[in-house]
Amino acid sequence: MELPVISNAPSSGGGCSSSGCGSSSDAMAHLPDSIRQKVQDHPCYSEDAHHYFARMHVAVAPACNIQCNYCNRKYDCANESRPGVVSELLHPDQAVTKVLAVAATIPQMTVLGIAGPGDPLANPARTFETFRQLSDKAPDIKLCLSTNGLTLPEHVDEIAKHNIDHVTITINCVDPEIGAQIYPWIYWQNRRLRGVEAARILIEQQQKGLEMLTSRGILVKVNSVMIPGVNDEHLKEVSKVVKAKGAFLHNVMPLIAEAEHGTYYGLMEQPSPTPEQLQALQDECGGDMAMMRHCRQCRADAVGLLGEDRGAEFTLDKLADMDIDYEAAMQTRQEVRENLLEQLAAKRAGAPAAEVTALAGVPADSRPVLMAVAAKNGVVGEHFGHAREFLVYEASPKGVRLMGHRKVDLYCNGATDCGDSGEGGQPAVSILDQIIHALSGCEQVLCARIGFEPWGQLEAAGIQPNGEHAMEPVEDAVLAVYREMSAAGKLAAPADKLNKVA
Repeated sequence: MELPVISNAPSSGGGCSSSGCGSSSDAMAHLPDSIRQKVQDHPCYSEDAHHYFARMHVAVAPACNIQCNYCNRKYDCANESRPGVVSELLHPDQAVTKVLAVAATIPQMTVLGIAGPGDPLANPARTFETFRQLSDKAPDIKLCLSTNGLTLPEHVDEIAKHNIDHVTITINCVDPEIGAQIYPWIYWQNRRLRGVEAARILIEQQQKGLEMLTSRGILVKVNSVMIPGVNDEHLKEVSKVVKAKGAFLHNVMPLIAEAEHGTYYGLMEQPSPTPEQLQALQDECGGDMAMMRHCRQCRADAVGLLGEDRGAEFTLDKLADMDIDYEAAMQTRQEVRENLLEQLAAKRAGAPAAEVTALAGVPADSRPVLMAVAAKNGVVGEHFGHAREFLVYEASPKGVRLMGHRKVDLYCNGATDCGDSGEGGQPAVSILDQIIHALSGCEQVLCARIGFEPWGQLEAAGIQPNGEHAMEPVEDAVLAVYREMSAAGKLAAPADKLNKVA
């Protein structure tokens, strides 16, 4: 097959600044060099690397051995973007075929993970057969595994055997009383257990598995779902415990609890955290260990760069029509990888100097500012009306750091009604109101273009639209706007009236 031409990643001035991202070199300074070398180019662990490298998940693990109140696994579903959702369930042979096709078509794809839609270790034969074949046929791809941890200790030897050097464990609590509010039941040793007893066993297995993995030199990231009123305060203790036991990264994610997803929490109207609540908790946990802030809570069959999903290009019926020459693709993949690594290294080497230059003249006591960015491929490249998510950055005299992302409904419905009307000719104010609410706390929104109607309503809500930095690397643009605000005297006064959104 004809191999694709890969466009350059963001320029060396792009990517995250040296002080910025949740998994920056500073945030991981406590780690040995050997570990930092493993994760610095991993798109799921390194915030700047995710602009350059892609990942994919294969859905080979349908069964699960626990029930979570925030989970509802859905199959043959293309309309939801959250964990546990897939469009096609694959057998190992089908999964390997799909991986080889993606690797040949998207040569910057460097990471393969199995994360569901159930639990990979509740489906060990399917999971490890997939890994075994990929170790032989695609040795240049990093292999990752995500698990709830219930049966993790009994599979550590097999994980090490297949050179799986990155494992994610979802740990939502270390207190069984809290766990009983999150997990209705577990299936353990041929019995269905409930309540505090079930939570206690799950927690013990998770902690044992974590210790066994780290003793083998296998990197462990811990995911935690923030559930307001249930474990939000408790997650500070979770962060301390998992760091003490060797986890290198903590990813505190917001609960997704829309009623239409059919989860228990959704049906019971359990509130999800606000962006401000999530950020505050991440900041508090971040005092104890490196925090991940760029997680997209991917589907179990996601393909492509973080924030995009190209899975629809690689369905089983389309794979049947592809002629994959993986041997030829290997050479292209190697060339692409070397090129991207050079760009990433140049960006990292130049980031400290660029940052100092960018912040010259900004008083050290200037207040921090949150900015939302309609980003695409590492640059301010999206029209406001076309954005399905906004990246939120904090700019301060110390530099720029990614604080997270906020998903929104699509505002623009086509060339003739973008920003003017909704379905059936009705005003699209409700969608814009939702977007404005989602951008709560942000003082600026950077985008490639924006229409007159949303501009006016954003300004009225205290959020200043800015289209002057289209196609610039995101962090460079954020720093430029911060300097502009400083020059205009907007960083000394309190920001209490700059954003009117509750």
